[in-house]
Amino acid sequence: MIRQATPEDAVFASYLIYEAIGDIAHSLTGATDPQEAIRVMSQFFAQPNNRLSYQNALIAVDEDKGEPIGLALFYHGSQTKQLDQPFVAYVEQVTGTAPVIVKEARDDEFYLDTAVVKAEYRGKGIGKSLLKAFEQESKHRGYYKISLLVDQENPSARRLYEAIGYHQDGTIVVSGHLFSHMVKNLTVWV
Repeated sequence: MIRQATPEDAVFASYLIYEAIGDIAHSLTGATDPQEAIRVMSQFFAQPNNRLSYQNALIAVDEDKGEPIGLALFYHGSQTKQLDQPFVAYVEQVTGTAPVIVKEARDDEFYLDTAVVKAEYRGKGIGKSLLKAFEQESKHRGYYKISLLVDQENPSARRLYEAIGYHQDGTIVVSGHLFSHMVKNLTVWV
């Protein structure tokens, strides 16, 4: 089952997000310690109107156990500056220096920031279900061009995205890592 995230998912989500994005979390939060980065992300996840907000997330749930097992996090590229502003303000307050957050999504794209499943549930189709739910969310919001980044050191993820219709249209460096920027145009049914 996949459901809309809630503020109560913050701790679960922040650990999974950290697992997926690694040192990008440090750039985003200004934290050097992993636990501190996770704590800050958890606080932001529980709040509205930011890049990591529960408002921008879907949660996969193990129906038998009723516990969360995966997450998809997304936003529209045209909202990037607005959604990143709380992080810029936070990091500037904590460190005295405003961070430079690389814009990952273009203004005409509905962007999949993170899709991740708990390790023990991988390979069971949950990730594909989250990707399908992301596409449905995009259509529901009236967006038909979707995008994501895939680390160039992760060819298996790239093959998955290509198999479901994504194609590379550029590269981008985020926190010292080279990513392929991949896009997919969704079918509009009239």
